[in-house]
Amino acid sequence: MNYYDKICNFENLYMAHRRARCGKMDKTEVIEFEMNLGARLYKILKDLNNHTYQLSGYYSFMVRDPKCRMIHAPRYEDRVVQHCICDQVLGPVLENRLIYDNAACRKGKGTHFALARTTQFFVDFHHKYGTDGYILKCDIRKFFDHIDHEILKHKLARVFGEDEALMALLYQIIDSFEVSPGKGLPLGNQTSQWFAIYYLDSFDRRIKEYHRIKYYSRYMDDCIIIHHDKAFLKAVQTDLTEYLKDKLHLEFNAKTQISPIQNGVDYLGWHYYLTQTGKIIKKLRTANKKKYKRRLKYLQKMETAHRIPMSKVKEVLASYHGHLMHGHTYKLQNAVLGKLLW
Repeated sequence: MNYYDKICNFENLYMAHRRARCGKMDKTEVIEFEMNLGARLYKILKDLNNHTYQLSGYYSFMVRDPKCRMIHAPRYEDRVVQHCICDQVLGPVLENRLIYDNAACRKGKGTHFALARTTQFFVDFHHKYGTDGYILKCDIRKFFDHIDHEILKHKLARVFGEDEALMALLYQIIDSFEVSPGKGLPLGNQTSQWFAIYYLDSFDRRIKEYHRIKYYSRYMDDCIIIHHDKAFLKAVQTDLTEYLKDKLHLEFNAKTQISPIQNGVDYLGWHYYLTQTGKIIKKLRTANKKKYKRRLKYLQKMETAHRIPMSKVKEVLASYHGHLMHGHTYKLQNAVLGKLLW
């Protein structure tokens, strides 16, 4: 099948532009692009059709969320192309190849999906085993920085290999950035999300199909496994460590460990507790509490100085309230959010 034709389509590129500009319509590069929209899109389309399209490079900036991360973002024209690739090719094709509990960056999935599934895992586990069980928490060391380009290309070639034009474009995007020779993906690329999701698909299947583990959830490079047998989890951890090293050239970090289910587990910014009665308690992690407080104090200061409108503050408050509703945060909302509803 010729997937490349889906990218070389003016309407699809226009829709990709509309998605790429979301939340960035006040940015200079977006305004300049839209001032001559038809010609700019036609130029991209012409380059793609002539196979002369080249990435324009990256600009870098640091974000703290809560730890510092270096973001390498592409120029706006490249973001449009990458949105088109993801929306028309990578997303529709790779979606059906992923396991159900691979939750990151997929339509109908995401953080709240993973949280709900993990809660259901705890409920089901308690019905069968009570609190007599263990959790293997896995975290991959600097995941994006260590993704191997050749392994990624081989995985993509097994899916899209018959479309040479598409593969050449994907290879150009992959080779456009590296942290060390032949390794690393930029956090600012839209395609990096789908590359990273699919890179660990064989890891997911090792867990689900080889080890036949039911209670497993993964969000990008962060995953948990729940099981009643500690010795079994130790064997699984050993096997997965070897699998990551041999097949994917990755390794777990020091956060990877097995702990009793009664102690709970940190996952996606929350700490899960399973009580003796089977109740699942979800508390926001301390680091996330501090991040919310800093952000809200900043918003209050900016609104008081009339540098941002109250409507923007209300949007953020509504977003935080919606997220906090997924856990036991009544006191936190009253203590933090309540003070800012001035």
